[in-house]
Amino acid sequence: MDGTMVTTAAPAATNLAVGNLTFGEGVLYAILGMLVVFFALVFLMIIIKILVKVTDKKAQKAQAAAKIPAPEEAALPEPVRRDDPAPGTAGEIKLYNTDPKDAAMIMAIVADTLGKPLNELRFKSIREIKG
Repeated sequence: MDGTMVTTAAPAATNLAVGNLTFGEGVLYAILGMLVVFFALVFLMIIIKILVKVTDKKAQKAQAAAKIPAPEEAALPEPVRRDDPAPGTAGEIKLYNTDPKDAAMIMAIVADTLGKPLNELRFKSIREIKG
């Protein structure tokens, strides 16, 4: 080395540096920036409108399902007198030495075993057999 220094020149500043922008370039970049923001806002507005329509349709379906009309209330039947048999009964039953609660239990067990409703069965009499 002979004592001379080798220096490299720094690259020249490009036009993108702030200090080297012309007025026209500054206006162009400002307009482009505003357009990007404007289009982003329009895009968000469209997405929001689509979401509002979708949620409104779901809410309308939920309201339509909730508005199912209630069945009309039937008129109450006339009160049953104690002398009249209950609706669907097959007549009177004779109990011989049997408690009415025990007779009711026997009738329920028979109906359940046969798999038929109680009002389709006819019991003529129930007698306790002591053995």
